[in-house]
Amino acid sequence: MNEEATVKFLIDEEHAGLRADGVLSQLFEEASRSYVQKLIAGGHVFCDGTPLLSKKEKLKQGSEITIELPPAVPCEAMPQDIPLDIVYEDGDLIVVNKPKGMVVHPAAGNADGTLVNGLLYHCGALSNINGVERPGIVHRIDKDTSGLLVCAKTDAAHRGLAQQMADHACTRQYRGVVFYGMKEESGTVDAPIGRDPSNRLRMAVVPGGRRAVTHWRVSEVFNGFTEIRARLETGRTHQIRVHMASIHHPLLGDTVYGPQKQPYSLQGQMLHAEILGFQHPVTGQYMEFRADPPQEYLQTLEKLRNRK
Repeated sequence: MNEEATVKFLIDEEHAGLRADGVLSQLFEEASRSYVQKLIAGGHVFCDGTPLLSKKEKLKQGSEITIELPPAVPCEAMPQDIPLDIVYEDGDLIVVNKPKGMVVHPAAGNADGTLVNGLLYHCGALSNINGVERPGIVHRIDKDTSGLLVCAKTDAAHRGLAQQMADHACTRQYRGVVFYGMKEESGTVDAPIGRDPSNRLRMAVVPGGRRAVTHWRVSEVFNGFTEIRARLETGRTHQIRVHMASIHHPLLGDTVYGPQKQPYSLQGQMLHAEILGFQHPVTGQYMEFRADPPQEYLQTLEKLRNRK
């Protein structure tokens, strides 16, 4: 196996006795269950050094699982001259403050105009581990969420950052405004997230979903609304939005998981990735970055402070 292209996990008591594809899709945050199944079928997954032959194999406590990432796929996304708010950059990675309304990578319905298109123009090249759709993308934030993202320029940096994401070793803190007052000053939502069985375009807290943990605390209280800081322990699709809605505090502006009629004519949810921290995948130095929310967010806070 190529040691430079691996992600490793140690199976603990919580995951012992469960199917390999389900466990690995939970532990390897950037991989869907179907992608894990393809990795297993392609001979890229090893248990204690031996190829894992079946997606249905039950894993044992203490086993070491190694995922050998497949060879890079040439990137086909087109570079575009798109203004970027670059917070930090070196030869291995780039940290960007993504604006609200920008899609992170090309996909159906968003073939261009994405963060990836802008990064390719600025950087010239990104890591190829995620192939043609997501070059350089180690983690994502929603189109209508603003804030900090780290992207990898090299495959080695991508592997190092992906391992930290898988190990929940990165610091990811968000600011958000939710409906109603909170009964407690802080709390944790530990609830599995998967596709909503009644609407496949939404996520939901569902039995058998991927484990998701969000820690939150009250930041400021308004009349009928609360600003919170939310820290991600895991990084599931729409995690904060789903978790806060599940405890009856949907995000202001979120018409997918909250009320259809929203005050203040907001375009999308009040959510901003404020703090991002990680160990540099090459130097090992811990780095932490902070970005203030956009003007729309701050202006809405002022309206809430003046709310009668």
